[in-house]
Amino acid sequence: MRTDDVPQDNSSTYAGHKKLLYAQNEQGHYQSVQSNGWQVEAEATLDAVALYERLAREAWQLVKAGDKSPLYFYMYHSRMDEALLAQVAGVWRWCLRRHFKPTVFARLTPKILSRYAQAMDLSVEQLTQLPDTQP
Repeated sequence: MRTDDVPQDNSSTYAGHKKLLYAQNEQGHYQSVQSNGWQVEAEATLDAVALYERLAREAWQLVKAGDKSPLYFYMYHSRMDEALLAQVAGVWRWCLRRHFKPTVFARLTPKILSRYAQAMDLSVEQLTQLPDTQP
């Protein structure tokens, strides 16, 4: 991309900030250029946020019904998927999936709970309880 082709669409997802991109100048050398947004990127970001909000609402219903543990809800509420949460918390994905079962989750050690809580920037108390109202 050339420096004069860098999008400047005033994206609402940037919240008034700018993003640093690299583009080629007239001599063909790469240089840093600031962009205040690209409409296509903003739409993709908003779509992803909407998806995680929908997944969090569905997860809340499953936890409320007793089919899943609160960990399942908080994963989506924190805009994470299984692969990301497992990586950040330092657990195997198959273990994470087991921890979605309410009976298994109830037996987790404080050490494992704190790893999950830290990964999602929550307290252990928050992690172990479902919010009263659906997000």
